[in-house]
Amino acid sequence: MKQAKRGILLALAVMVMMVFAVGGVQAEDKVIKVGITAPLTGPSAIWGQNTKASVEMAFEAIDYKIGDYKFELVWIDSQSDPAKATNAFSEAVERKGITVAFWDIHSSVSVALMDVVSNYKIPLFFPLGAATTINKKWLSDPEKYSYFGGKAWPDPAKLSIAYVECINDAVKNGTFKPKTKKVAIYGEDNDWGRSFTAALKKGFETTGWEIATEDYFPSTQVDFYPTLSKYKQEEIAVVAGTFTPTAGITGLIKQAREIGLESLIIADQLGGSGDWYEMVGTDSNGVLDMIPQLATPEAKKWAEGVDKKYGFKPAASSGGQAFDYANFFIKVSKRVLERFNKIDREGYYKVLLEEVNTGKLTYSEADGAIIMKDYMYTKESMPDPVVDQQHYYFPVLQYWDGKGYIVYPEDWKEKDLVVK
Repeated sequence: MKQAKRGILLALAVMVMMVFAVGGVQAEDKVIKVGITAPLTGPSAIWGQNTKASVEMAFEAIDYKIGDYKFELVWIDSQSDPAKATNAFSEAVERKGITVAFWDIHSSVSVALMDVVSNYKIPLFFPLGAATTINKKWLSDPEKYSYFGGKAWPDPAKLSIAYVECINDAVKNGTFKPKTKKVAIYGEDNDWGRSFTAALKKGFETTGWEIATEDYFPSTQVDFYPTLSKYKQEEIAVVAGTFTPTAGITGLIKQAREIGLESLIIADQLGGSGDWYEMVGTDSNGVLDMIPQLATPEAKKWAEGVDKKYGFKPAASSGGQAFDYANFFIKVSKRVLERFNKIDREGYYKVLLEEVNTGKLTYSEADGAIIMKDYMYTKESMPDPVVDQQHYYFPVLQYWDGKGYIVYPEDWKEKDLVVK
């Protein structure tokens, strides 16, 4: 009798264990692991800090849950290095089991990840890399690179030409009277830097300016005195370029002022981190940048929330756009569940190809976007978003005492460009 009771109890115990085991598998199947690539360490860690805070806030707003699916963010530290980024991404796939991927920063990282996501067949939504090399690679074989989604930043040529137009208008109007027509081009020695400056160079050359010199630097560069002294000796009228790491670009501007360089400076991405003005101060007065702004009440409220929770002022580009695109990704996830009654890799891939890339699914101000009016992709624009003043567009800003005033385009202008 006792043995019979023991047998019954043992059988019940086994059944209970099986129920829990099955329940555990089901719970695990309901977890969606999202791989997010960002420079959490290294020379562009400020961009990574902005990304992490912004993405977390977007997912916190939905309690990391859509339907009965829980979302787990798997952070992939690129360290601003393509090789390290691809190794870390592979680890996230093979060891951590990510279902889908979102975001990444740096064009060189994006170029490297294109083959990785294609090999693993992991959909990558909205990588931030912008360089022309990405477009050329994607367009060379759209089917192979179909897992690499629409870029979160368009080809630099589609935006940077506005600098040239702005300066030429100022010369024509007499608000800028340069002593020479010499331009010095500078940039990071990577895909982003060279793509951006190639567009600037072409724009200046075709409108009658002389490109006197081109200089490219590693992302870790902080000493620009020799190069800037050369610009001063050659009476360069416009110093035009981009440098993503905040320590580098602020150092370049401060050193230019220190040696008395009178050139008009284009410092694209100066405003890429929220604390740039604390680092450069009034030496930034008169500098041109092209960067999104935290202009609306909704954007400012979001920025206040980041500052309160994380203790830093977020930037519109590395923070605000990451927040918008994270919410776009969340909208995509909801659409996957709505369309297929489940969320999985295949569903993400189909929605990417059939709805995001074709403009059927967008993310606009009506959805809650705080930076751009409407994030839209079409067959004609891919892999870039649609670029115009009703969709994705950056104005040209001139900084005065830490505030950027729109000086171009004309119908958005807040102030005339001033060159002292």
